[in-house]
Amino acid sequence: MAGWGEVDQSALLNRGAAADAPPEPGRSALAALERLTPWELERAGLPRLRDPAGNQEVRLPSRGESGPLARKLVLSVLRSWGLTNLVEVVELLTAELVANAVRHTGGRTIGLRMLRRPGWLRIEVRDSSRALPCLIVAEPGAEYGNGLVVVNTLADRWGADLLPRGKGVWFELKIRER
Repeated sequence: MAGWGEVDQSALLNRGAAADAPPEPGRSALAALERLTPWELERAGLPRLRDPAGNQEVRLPSRGESGPLARKLVLSVLRSWGLTNLVEVVELLTAELVANAVRHTGGRTIGLRMLRRPGWLRIEVRDSSRALPCLIVAEPGAEYGNGLVVVNTLADRWGADLLPRGKGVWFELKIRER
């Protein structure tokens, strides 16, 4: 998914052990990203998310194990920002957005962004699909289909923005500034 952040992400790859191998002809930055372990992705991505005013994103492979990694990243950032009162709800809502992006979009990567503005925290998950999410109510007892209902219930605001190459789905929570 060429576009938002892919060239940027290559700077991260130079920090991981996977970047120590000589480049193979025809291998893209995406292939290098997919070879990184969750630990290497976390080590490379955490500094990018910690800047509360930053517009940087962390690129993650679009696979199931990126969900726990995304949760770990946002929890670490929340703790560094002193927002420990939000960890449970942010962990749950981040898991829902990442799971939707992995399950429904078919892209090879997703992007994770965290923004802190006066009185607000915003988490955004970006993917390559331009199909907007829709809020549905699943059948009682259904295993899937309630993710956006949870987001709608717990977030103060949420939505989706079309981007030049895909979309960003986000939620916002009000925070008390000290």
